[in-house]
Amino acid sequence: MRLIGWTSVCRRYWSRISRAVWSCPCMTTADNSRELIEGWRQRFEDRGLSMVISGHSSPSPRGVGFAKNQAVCQSSGRFLCFQDADDVMRPQRVRLQHEAAAVNPTAIVGCKVCRVPEGSTERYTRWINSLSPEQLLTQVYTSHGPTVIMPTWFCSRDWFQTVGRFDEGGKGVPEDLLFFYQSLRRGGTVVRVDECLLVYRYHEHAATHSVLEDTIWDLRVDFLQERVLSQWESFTIWNAGKQGRKLYRSLSLTNQKKVKAFCDVDENKIQKGFYTYEESKERPKPKIPILHFRNASPPFIVCVKLDMTHGVLEENLLSLQLKEGIHYYHFN
Repeated sequence: MRLIGWTSVCRRYWSRISRAVWSCPCMTTADNSRELIEGWRQRFEDRGLSMVISGHSSPSPRGVGFAKNQAVCQSSGRFLCFQDADDVMRPQRVRLQHEAAAVNPTAIVGCKVCRVPEGSTERYTRWINSLSPEQLLTQVYTSHGPTVIMPTWFCSRDWFQTVGRFDEGGKGVPEDLLFFYQSLRRGGTVVRVDECLLVYRYHEHAATHSVLEDTIWDLRVDFLQERVLSQWESFTIWNAGKQGRKLYRSLSLTNQKKVKAFCDVDENKIQKGFYTYEESKERPKPKIPILHFRNASPPFIVCVKLDMTHGVLEENLLSLQLKEGIHYYHFN
């Protein structure tokens, strides 16, 4: 059974629940999801669980953000636990995340996940589960999105209200990334419970696949410029190839002027000597030196994909005795 926009919001933690609220905000859809959900009402009520079903009269979909906002509004309790309909919550999840949220009142609390089918999105799952506490904050600019994934989120209601509602722009809006970035802007932090508390299901038709890559790229570039590049007087882009050049072209003119060099390990790129920004309206056109990484100077924005060089990138960064979050940030 596929339920559209079903987000559960759990009150407090299981040992104290006397009445849970399951909110299933959805419209009548072509697959009759509302009728399917309604068919479960009696089963929930027989177990002492209330079910609230709601929708909207808008002619166009309002997206996952609307469903999540409705679920929050229809729930009660001081803490919010978000759960997608196709994932499975492990028994200790609410208790352990509640404990973490209670001592981190301005945090989005996540957890490790077990991916099914096993082996799907292997690199992404490894990234989710292996980030250090520091990297939960330093790697927020990568293409993977929030460093704790939305289906694992747990936070206080007070903090949710401080950050604000999810964007309700509909299909194609990365409402989780927008909320995550806004939480960081408000001074929030990120915490992960280092146990697998969620069975995270992969399927091809997940709503996340409707978000365009360019949309995510633009949000990441803007956040990087706002939070990092605005603090730097100059920097080097680590990767003189396609992704590094794309980042350079995406920057504001002010930040383009801060790029003192590209660096790489590819001798063919290094031998060219420089990159010319042909699309620039400036005259003469900007020419950015291309250096071997050992001849370049920090800080760096690293535009090399994580976990794709068999450890070579990590060894190179380590050889320069650089500290992530100070001397460099990962972008890809």
